[in-house]
Amino acid sequence: MLELAQDEVGPEMTRSVDSQMSKQSNPLIDGSISDLGKPQIQYAKNFLETSYASRLMDRLKKNVEWHQPRIFIYGRWVQSPRLAAWYGDKGAVYRYSNMINEPLPWIDELLDLRSMVVQACGNRFNSVLANYYRSGADSMGWHSDDESELGPDPLIASVSLGGDRRFLFRHRKDKHAAKHEVTLEHGSLLVMDRGVQGEWQHAIPKTKREVLPRINLTFRYVEKSSEVRAKTKS
Repeated sequence: MLELAQDEVGPEMTRSVDSQMSKQSNPLIDGSISDLGKPQIQYAKNFLETSYASRLMDRLKKNVEWHQPRIFIYGRWVQSPRLAAWYGDKGAVYRYSNMINEPLPWIDELLDLRSMVVQACGNRFNSVLANYYRSGADSMGWHSDDESELGPDPLIASVSLGGDRRFLFRHRKDKHAAKHEVTLEHGSLLVMDRGVQGEWQHAIPKTKREVLPRINLTFRYVEKSSEVRAKTKS
């Protein structure tokens, strides 16, 4: 298990993300976007201390069961432009791009990080999607995390490790609405509040500039099949 020294807990980890972000009022400069007509997100730049974040990334590179999934997009199967892995509680099955992802059992590093994210957000998470961007050629296309098993209005918490990457938002319906951008930095936490997935898409574009490898960990709550059946009956 990766030890977390007391002095390696960033200041955001002692308070909820909401209370911390309420003091940051400059949208896009500090990453907090809260104005009308913009995606409701909260961004904690120094969620993890740099030394801990660096050690965590090294451990995850080695210990996560990375693979390159084949995804169905634009009517054909292609290799995903990044490596990925799905971890979670038993039964937290996640379906996207015509793939069925059975969760791998939690590893200590991800369990520790989940505890920190739960403490910061005050929200339950039973799964995490890990993505490994090996270079600027790896990317994530436009999409919303709106799969049915995430529920009608999910909250998504995303931890970034490694090289900085641009994170873009565009409105799902208003094609004339301005796009918005946040730079995701090493050791940061981005929280997409409830309502974001229904109105906005997000993406990480390719870049020709030289960037360091990056690992992204998006924590979610997946409704298990038993929970979905119970809701249907009610």
